[in-house]
Amino acid sequence: MAIHEEDIERVRSGVSIVDVVQQYVALRKTGRNWVGLCPFHAEKSGSFNVREETGRYKCFGCQAGGDVFKFVQEIEHVDFVAAVEKLASRAGITLRYTTGGEGRDRSRRKQLVLALEAAVDWYHQRLLESPDARAARDYLRSRGLAGDVARRFRIGWAPDDWDLLSRELRERGFAPDVLHDTGLAFNNRSGRLQDSFRARVMFPIFTDTGEPVAFGGRILPGSTDPAKYKNSPETKVYMKSKTLYGLNWAKNDIVAQDQVIICEGYTDVIGFHRSGVTRAVATCGTALTEEHVRILKRFANRVVLAFDADAAGQGAAEKFYEWERKYQVQVSVARFPDGKDPGDLASSDPGALAVAIEEAMPFLGFRIDRVVSGVPLRSPEDRARVAARALEVINEHPDVNVRKLYAGEVAVRIGIPVADLARQAETRRSAPVSESTEVRIAPVPEFNAEFAAVALLIQRWDDIAPWLIEDLFASEASRRAFVALAAASDAEASSILDAALTTADPEVVELLERAAVADIEVAPSSVAFDLIGVAVRRRLAQRTKVSDPDEIRADREARQRLEELDAERTAQAAAEALLWWLTERSQ
Repeated sequence: MAIHEEDIERVRSGVSIVDVVQQYVALRKTGRNWVGLCPFHAEKSGSFNVREETGRYKCFGCQAGGDVFKFVQEIEHVDFVAAVEKLASRAGITLRYTTGGEGRDRSRRKQLVLALEAAVDWYHQRLLESPDARAARDYLRSRGLAGDVARRFRIGWAPDDWDLLSRELRERGFAPDVLHDTGLAFNNRSGRLQDSFRARVMFPIFTDTGEPVAFGGRILPGSTDPAKYKNSPETKVYMKSKTLYGLNWAKNDIVAQDQVIICEGYTDVIGFHRSGVTRAVATCGTALTEEHVRILKRFANRVVLAFDADAAGQGAAEKFYEWERKYQVQVSVARFPDGKDPGDLASSDPGALAVAIEEAMPFLGFRIDRVVSGVPLRSPEDRARVAARALEVINEHPDVNVRKLYAGEVAVRIGIPVADLARQAETRRSAPVSESTEVRIAPVPEFNAEFAAVALLIQRWDDIAPWLIEDLFASEASRRAFVALAAASDAEASSILDAALTTADPEVVELLERAAVADIEVAPSSVAFDLIGVAVRRRLAQRTKVSDPDEIRADREARQRLEELDAERTAQAAAEALLWWLTERSQ
């Protein structure tokens, strides 16, 4: 069953997003927004903004954003229906449920997952039975991934054909838009539906509950394709920052051992599982994110990195330390023999994997060891250089006691006075911490005219929409945001933003969420006139080879109108004429 759409809108309009957020976050009024410390990441300056008029929130620090339902989902770790039910109870609204269907969103998700499930089975059967998969079977056998392993992880084979999968799924009743929305197919230049994956070993990716949501495809050795791995795009059912390969198989052991191992790739995860260490997962073509850590915290308190953590630590160490503090997890690093990854060791020395996990070092200790180990200490200058490099790494950590302890260990190891190095570790981060609970407001990104126009479209549609056309936006992201909002304008005024967000790509979603809480004080007409002037100048600069007399005359009049745009008395008439000129040139 699903909740009636009308009831969802009743709940949305019947609760105050400010009141809801204030149950979890201390907010104070600043201009038109309410501002506080973000509940989704650690910060000392308030960058979390809530706007009552648009019913949206946005953090300019971690980029979290959404409506009141999304906030409850994220803060309470519940699904959409549960969030609506919680808010309905708060507002005293009785919900009605459909009996003949599951609601559009859930029904659509089910359809996409069914198509992906069919693709998983189809690819898997091709690998097991098809003659064209012989090379793939030989490759997997050489990596120890054949037979029961391939069946356990449902590994498949995408044949080197244009549209075999697409035709098969179409025959099973799946519409072309479903194949598009799952990332299984796309329309090529001739408009023909074409398979996204060809001539690749296929690793299906599942949610922690076992639903297929995406694929990772690997080329065979000797292939001329420069991309070793090809991954599904983000879709309505697949977000890389919230998905971990192998979590569906690993979660029971993760809970039992209170430990999760994070790898770089699919074969590394499978290598751990083959070796009896069944609590390994991998990120899906992206760096480890805070969302990953938050998901894993539900299952375990200890996190072991089974990849090049030293490289990951360059520029990202503070995030690891922040996550350790915020989520109370312990991050350590497994070390493997040089040149070996977990997938290789699973075949050559499976026992080494368990040893590497047992002997994992704390993240900071591992990074320091990389700096100090193997460096000759033949002179005082050598010792001073190593101490300086180690101190740079040590001072990334926010805890003064941890810094002092590691500084002491390094001092003993390289033979310099402990007190001297410990003192430097103590004073590098010695700025006094204010005892005041007053929230300092963090700066928000600078607003340009294009961003202001997008924000005003969301907040004051009627005041600016008549002045805007697509050619006014030079920024690709702002242009796509305008197109998304314009396409959604047939919806009810209160749901234009929601309608746009459902069709927008991730970059535009982020921009729209920022714009929804932006505090724009400038007049809509001023923003529009600025955009028109800039766009006309941009187009005139491109028109260097105009030979038609009428076009030359029109361009000359446009330049004259630009001068009138700066005068208050003539600005509106000039803007109207220039917008007409620009529309004609665009056509």
